[in-house]
Amino acid sequence: GDGGVNSPVTLCLSGQTVCSGGPGRPCYKIAYFHDVSSRVAFREACRACEMDGGSLLSIESPTEQTDIENLLQVRPDGDFWIGLTRADGVDQAHPELSNTFTSCPQLYQWTDGSPASFRNWYFDEPSCGGEACVVMYHQPTALPGLGGAYLYQWNDDRCNMKHNFICKYKPGTSANQLQPLMDSVCSFVHSLSLCMLLVYVIIPTIPLLLLILVASGTCCFQMLSRR
Repeated sequence: GDGGVNSPVTLCLSGQTVCSGGPGRPCYKIAYFHDVSSRVAFREACRACEMDGGSLLSIESPTEQTDIENLLQVRPDGDFWIGLTRADGVDQAHPELSNTFTSCPQLYQWTDGSPASFRNWYFDEPSCGGEACVVMYHQPTALPGLGGAYLYQWNDDRCNMKHNFICKYKPGTSANQLQPLMDSVCSFVHSLSLCMLLVYVIIPTIPLLLLILVASGTCCFQMLSRR
């Protein structure tokens, strides 16, 4: 499994959808959480992007990689899930491949179905094993490693780890089209959360209220009886 499930409110994305490069280029939304405990596992990130009308980021060319790097320049430390994950077991299109070190990189696929083969792995990645989901390193304050700077390079990670993420939207999808739908979803979830909070607060107090009513009634009855 992907570990703990985050609260529904975590899946509500806010912020501006960035569209640049003309109508033929995709749009993006950065989901960055300053509170580390609010970051999500890979599967939750996928669902959040789908709820918002997009998909977890696929990076299909060096140009798109540069576009994303430019979007992240003002962000503090915190890695980002991208929509690249390793297919389980043997690659069905190439049954001669097994999950070995040499074939492992070929088993990674984009969750949005993109056939793009562009990759930007750090020099000793992917390490494979139990790590099957991919993050883009974003630690501006980190010192360079043996293979140079980590910043914006890709690394496979355990899918239940918690990170920020980036959503991608098909060309022609504008922020005005996306945001009203997501605002409605978030408003509903927020209202539902408030209702649940009220239930949790009110229900435990019912026995106490009943006890007070019974005690008050008993006291009044005794006072009337004495008269």
